[in-house]
Amino acid sequence: MEKKELENLLSSFKESPAEELLRFFLPAYRGKIALASSFSGEDQVLTDLILKIDAKARVFTIDTGRLPEETYAVIMETMDRYGRGFEIYFPETADVETMESSLGPNLFYKSLENRKHCCEVRKIKPLARVLQTLEVWITGLRKGQAVTRQEIQKVEWDETNKLLKLNPLADW
Repeated sequence: MEKKELENLLSSFKESPAEELLRFFLPAYRGKIALASSFSGEDQVLTDLILKIDAKARVFTIDTGRLPEETYAVIMETMDRYGRGFEIYFPETADVETMESSLGPNLFYKSLENRKHCCEVRKIKPLARVLQTLEVWITGLRKGQAVTRQEIQKVEWDETNKLLKLNPLADW
């Protein structure tokens, strides 16, 4: 995306409510835009807003293989509520088998390096796979969630993944 085009999008939607932002981007990028959902409160709000605008919109989650049972219950309840499924991405089996065979199933307790490796295998690589299918991804990030998120904008360019990133709830 050209820098000028991104600047125009940033300024156009800087003060826009979440629904207005979604009403613009969902039809404009149909099939190439998706919500990355962890099924948290923020993501449930976004799921509802998005599916009211486009009942067939893409919603995906990363199942690391280590999610709490409560998360699976929320996924099922959400699928039942909207009468549809969501895209669920898993880590590559061979990667998990190799990692756990050499470092054990609870490797992340042993060191920061192991924790980062586990995150790479179980979260980052599956996320990268789905993001390759998109031009825009939607997140539930909010400025108030952490000091490191104070600078997030409603519309950003994700340089790592080379796509637009929408944070409709950034100012909530």
